[in-house]
Amino acid sequence: QVQLVESGGGLVQPGGSLTLSCAASGIFSINTMRWYRQAPGKQREFLTSITSSWTTNYTDSVKDRFTITRDNAKSTVWLQMNNLKPDDTAVYYCNADIVPAVGRPMTAYWGQGTQVTVSS
Repeated sequence: QVQLVESGGGLVQPGGSLTLSCAASGIFSINTMRWYRQAPGKQREFLTSITSSWTTNYTDSVKDRFTITRDNAKSTVWLQMNNLKPDDTAVYYCNADIVPAVGRPMTAYWGQGTQVTVSS
């Protein structure tokens, strides 16, 4: 079955960097891949997206600090996060538009999330 598995979260000091990864498996094809985050008590927030032709889009709060990249052959997307701030503390989720098998419709899938904590 389709799986999106995130990794790379953890504890980092303010001003530090962290790279998250998300690998898809059990798929036929994958289109746009995205990163979201959800801080305690807040709604899930869109951060960035990248299409299969590498067109990217960022929300203003992260566009100068975060970079999204992908490897189509590996069905993997990364989120490089620099100059992290305490407000970046959240659970980070991968989301992707996936065709799970031939003849099946494209559907959005979510990963399980990975915790990022920015604290001194």
